[in-house]
Amino acid sequence: MTVPSDLVTPGTIRPASPDLLRSAFRRHAAGVAVITARGARGPVGFTATSLTSVSAEPPMISFGIGTGASSWPAVSGAEHVGVHILGEHQEELAATFARSGADRFGEPTAWRDGPQGVPVLDGVLAWLVCRVVGRVPAGDHRIVIAEVVLGDCPGAGRPLLYHQGRFGALRD
Repeated sequence: MTVPSDLVTPGTIRPASPDLLRSAFRRHAAGVAVITARGARGPVGFTATSLTSVSAEPPMISFGIGTGASSWPAVSGAEHVGVHILGEHQEELAATFARSGADRFGEPTAWRDGPQGVPVLDGVLAWLVCRVVGRVPAGDHRIVIAEVVLGDCPGAGRPLLYHQGRFGALRD
């Protein structure tokens, strides 16, 4: 494919690689969510910036998870998952669920057993319980597609964002 020279900014053109993809997506702001599930050994969860609305009718979402992630074994067999939209005040919660080896459901994380046995986090902007309808292979990840069963939007405030490798907030 030939790209018109007036559309290419001077610089170093690099072939596709994991590093190029990471570098490009550091420039993409994304909302922050925590995905939870009930595993054989208890609740599991992870921070996700790949959450996407897929369909309004029926209401469906998707997210990506690495097959090497500690939460993958539970998510791979879960019938239901919890999706939690974090507020800008929840940077520490996002960091806890992103940190390898962290006690994600220990203090100070506030949560409860929700519908379908899904762990539901307290204090979030919104939470959904979703029925998993598909897990699509995508390289070293799986794209999980899930239908929203129920939820609530109890929180007020602005969303937590992830950009340039850091959590942040919207600016006016």
